[in-house]
Amino acid sequence: MRHLKSLPEFILLYIKCHPQLWHHVLLIHQEREMEMEEGMMNYAGAGSGQKLEGELGRFIKVSTSVVISLSYCFIAGKLIRKGKPRLFSFIPIVIFFLTLPLSLQSVHLCGSVAFFVTWLANFKILLLAFDKGPLSDPSLSLSRFIALACFPIKIDRKSSNNQSSTSSKKVNSSVWIYLIKCLLVSLFIKSKYNSRNLNPTLVLAILCLHTYLVLELTMALVAAISRFSLGLDLEAQFNEPYLSSSLQDFWGRRWNVMVSRILRPTVYDPTMWVASRFVGRKWAPLVAVFNTFIVSAIMHEIIFLYLGRRRPTFMISWFFVFHGFCLVVEITLKKLNEGCGGFGLPRMVATILTMGFVLVTASWWFFPEIIRCKAESRAFDEYAIVGAFFRRRIIGDFKFM
Repeated sequence: MRHLKSLPEFILLYIKCHPQLWHHVLLIHQEREMEMEEGMMNYAGAGSGQKLEGELGRFIKVSTSVVISLSYCFIAGKLIRKGKPRLFSFIPIVIFFLTLPLSLQSVHLCGSVAFFVTWLANFKILLLAFDKGPLSDPSLSLSRFIALACFPIKIDRKSSNNQSSTSSKKVNSSVWIYLIKCLLVSLFIKSKYNSRNLNPTLVLAILCLHTYLVLELTMALVAAISRFSLGLDLEAQFNEPYLSSSLQDFWGRRWNVMVSRILRPTVYDPTMWVASRFVGRKWAPLVAVFNTFIVSAIMHEIIFLYLGRRRPTFMISWFFVFHGFCLVVEITLKKLNEGCGGFGLPRMVATILTMGFVLVTASWWFFPEIIRCKAESRAFDEYAIVGAFFRRRIIGDFKFM
């Protein structure tokens, strides 16, 4: 047997040492092979265009109802005093937003509505009830109010004219980076339909990279649309999470930054205020961090319930609760070693350990749930539907010109 020379081979060796995980991966690979033959026939057929148009029609109705609901919140926020009266006026909208993802079947559309509206918009509306959060700015116009409510964005008010040249350079470099990432996603899509010839562990690694790239590209697309349509100078949502040197660095400063920002005023700060009365200001952050991860676990569980429409196994919850516990241990050790010079590791070693820990625990609890609700398979099938739709509608039109 040849020596291990690549990361996929190392992951393969790790999984083979865990029989249950290896058996699970093999079953996934076999199911993928069976779905591949059926998927190309079912989703590229004549009815795929009708399915796409029907889903887009439902998405337009959902989007229209979101705009109307947020317009109500915009007016109510100006007419009703903050506190319980405003909160009671927002409760019907919050409940309504909880039901919206059930109207959609598409993984991309249902997942986007669940994340942007059910999670972010609801949390921001709850903050507005007490005149807090990004929506409490009285100078916001209706269009900006709606954009800030349903999109994971934040206006960067620190930008100035002196920074325009540097920001333009960052934009130009970001364009090339995102083009490369789009190319990688297209290669992953192609590899899905050639998965018969791929190692099942490599398929799992592709799923990992595909999940990250799709999330980042989705956030970047939302930011670009908001920048060009509303003139907002937006902050990045991902800050190279693969370079994280600790769990605190990964979850607090690099991964999905907007979620961290919205969880701080809605969960972390209130818990910090209550916990400080019982355990003091020094140790209250530990309670606040753990409680924040519990709320994040609940919201992720709800999103996966929308995607799979199956009885939850709570594996997603275990993933976030476990990471919350480990982050509490990490912060505790840092506090205990503040006066001892610390126990810092070399940056490269810390990054390898952190990302290895995240990927291994994700392979235990997070990615199996994605596979269980067939989110990745349905996502690739939706790519095939869109591709077939445009081939018929656009390329077909050129044949008759």
